[in-house]
Amino acid sequence: METGSGTDRQKLRIVFMGTPDFAAVALQALIAAGHDIVAVYSQPPRPAGRGQQLQPSPVHALAEGRRLPVLTPVSLRAPEAVAAFAAHHADVAVVVAYGLLLPKAILDLPRYGCLNIHASLLPRWRGAAPIQRAIAAGDARSGVSIMQMEAGLDTGPVLLVDDLPITDKTTAETLHDSLAEMGARLILDVLERLPKSDLKPVPQPVDGVTYAAKLSRADSQLDWRRPAEELERAIRAFTPWPGAVMDFGSEKIKVLAAQVVKLDKASSVPGAIIDDDLTIACGHDALRPLIVQRPGKKPMPVAEMLRGFQLPPGRLLPLPAAA
Repeated sequence: METGSGTDRQKLRIVFMGTPDFAAVALQALIAAGHDIVAVYSQPPRPAGRGQQLQPSPVHALAEGRRLPVLTPVSLRAPEAVAAFAAHHADVAVVVAYGLLLPKAILDLPRYGCLNIHASLLPRWRGAAPIQRAIAAGDARSGVSIMQMEAGLDTGPVLLVDDLPITDKTTAETLHDSLAEMGARLILDVLERLPKSDLKPVPQPVDGVTYAAKLSRADSQLDWRRPAEELERAIRAFTPWPGAVMDFGSEKIKVLAAQVVKLDKASSVPGAIIDDDLTIACGHDALRPLIVQRPGKKPMPVAEMLRGFQLPPGRLLPLPAAA
């Protein structure tokens, strides 16, 4: 990986555009580096919590705490939105999981364009949920690409990239945190080097393009017809949201951690409980839940849950409807 070598970073007039925790890590790094954040754009406050009170996004809350101007437009396509953006006279826009499409009229305004911190090794996993999709697919590595934005969805040339391994212990939460820190570090390197013109944008290859579809509750259902290895990865990928859920009659129980149990052959039908530890036969091998969570309860070891259920070997768990 290429990195900047200097300790003194040139200040740039930056418009920052982001919404979730992942983006807030980058904003904090830019503030700490002394860059001039002339405006922060974020998604509008959303209802959250038991009272469904409007809550600002993590980026919004951080910016307000640092007394930075915050804008929360619902669209950037109106002429007045473009004019408001132009009035910032930005050198560059840094975009991280913002949630709104940037029209070409805005992409062309900053002197150095708009840079996106994307949590994948582009062109693999363009789109909304690259962290989770990489784990669920069994990818060996993930990383961060700093991309020069253009009109297409994550199609622009890459300025800088770094990567790290995905192991059998990697979860969406741990990978999220590692890539957030990596992205913050890389964007500082890129911003230091922009005025020197020593960054060479590398067009993304045509081959190897995949799309990371937005997560939905449909991703949460554990389908025992699939191989146990796939289900274990799904648990690590989709916790905490949308979660990985198995049905016990009318009760849906989240599986927060599990292990694969190797079987010599398919001795049971998918969904069959094959021992007293709640090991469940799958399309290939079996899955043994380790940590589970019943609705309205705290996470617990599976042995604790089993004290409240009669789940003898041989019982069949429901299978979701075929897609």
